Amino acid sequence: MSKTLHAFKDGKAFIPFITAGDPDADTTVRDILAMADAGADLIEVGIPFSDPTAEGPVIQEADAIALKGGMTINGAFEVVERVREVKPDLPLAFMTYVNTLFKYRGDAPAGVATEPYVPFFERCAKDGIDAIILADVPFEEQDEVLAVSDKYGVDLISMVSPTSEDRIREIAKNPRGFIYVVSSMGVTGVRSEFQFDHIENMVRIIRETNPGVKCAVGFGISTPDQARKMASLSDGAIVGSAILRKIHAGATTEEIADYVRSMKQAVMESM
Repeated sequence: MSKTLHAFKDGKAFIPFITAGDPDADTTVRDILAMADAGADLIEVGIPFSDPTAEGPVIQEADAIALKGGMTINGAFEVVERVREVKPDLPLAFMTYVNTLFKYRGDAPAGVATEPYVPFFERCAKDGIDAIILADVPFEEQDEVLAVSDKYGVDLISMVSPTSEDRIREIAKNPRGFIYVVSSMGVTGVRSEFQFDHIENMVRIIRETNPGVKCAVGFGISTPDQARKMASLSDGAIVGSAILRKIHAGATTEEIADYVRSMKQAVMESM
């Protein structure tokens, strides 16, 4: 079984997101470990990118802070290594953009050619990254990456949105890990209103196509009530911007853990 699916072993999953290096690597490691202890089932770690086109202002700010502080792709891998020393079995996913993978050369000497994506996924397998989410690779264009991610046992998570329509059935036929259900159109960020009928319809199509597949809803969720509702429609809730907004407001690691604990409880209450 895919290790990513271990996140759903309790029936529902709460999946928080955090940007590596925001505000620094030590804090990221500390926050990830605290979120895991507070009940997070899988943690998405963002590799900061200079042009995060799918992100709203909060994650854009997080990426800018991380990059200004010197966070790199290798730095993100080092964060994962430190987490793995304490939590060897915690499901972990990277979230980033495809150019990050394409350009990564690992330890290859200058002037030595490397096969696209191979050094990145070799490092993922070595350091214990179980899945990857690429915000800028549509389903129809993922085969090039998928061939390498499959080889190294890293789940390439597919996303569906309210405009996916007939594509949802194709995506649901043979997904890796779980399906990321995008709650609404636009970029990431906290929202006060959702079109729950659209979310319910997407999940219905997924389950009609492939009854065994897991799906979790993300984009805009910030409160326990919202997490509870999303988890009642699916298999879990994904939260990112709300956590980063707390970090940027000066929240302590303990306060982040308390928030995750409340969101996990809400997700479990949806069962």
